[in-house]
Amino acid sequence: MSAPILFDIDSRGLATITLNRPERLNAISMEMRDLLWTYLGACRDTPDVRVILFRGEGAAFSAGADISEFGSAPSVIEARNARNQRDLWRELLGHRCATLAAMHGYCFGAGLELPLCCDVRIAAQGTRFALPEVTLAYIPSAGGTQTLPRTVPPGVGAQMILTGEPIGTDAALRWGLIDEVAESGLEMAVERAVERLLATDEGMAARARLPLWR
Repeated sequence: MSAPILFDIDSRGLATITLNRPERLNAISMEMRDLLWTYLGACRDTPDVRVILFRGEGAAFSAGADISEFGSAPSVIEARNARNQRDLWRELLGHRCATLAAMHGYCFGAGLELPLCCDVRIAAQGTRFALPEVTLAYIPSAGGTQTLPRTVPPGVGAQMILTGEPIGTDAALRWGLIDEVAESGLEMAVERAVERLLATDEGMAARARLPLWR
């Protein structure tokens, strides 16, 4: 069985983290969270790594958290302690490397919240974006209630969070949810973005939101 997260560092200083559960639309399991934490730490502690690329294998970037694991923690307190001890989203938001999400297919729930913690988001034409947690009677729990309204107009963020309805690439680009729609193919657009990030000093132009894309 393949590993649920693939990790690679190339000679340019690019680390690629691939969500690799295509049979489950890359639903993010607890094992995947642990691996993401480990690999983000490896990138932080490897001086040659300058840019981190997140991508998804198969038909989607990620359909969100693996809901089959909901309620499987020994207790609510232990689940909360685990999140506090390994705060994946805080680690990503404060990471020293520039971060880029290559998005396609479905980017729902945690599959949108992870890219919202990245510096640059590029999406294939036809990608769908949503925070559908309200339809399961809970709120986005990977920071989406904070990161989405700080990325898009507050009214748009409220609409997405309170209704759970998805939006497409045209709306996502118009409202600033993504930085680019890959009209000529996602891989080509991502490679251009990687080269631009690597050409900056530690990718800090992206972290400061300088106009690399706009």
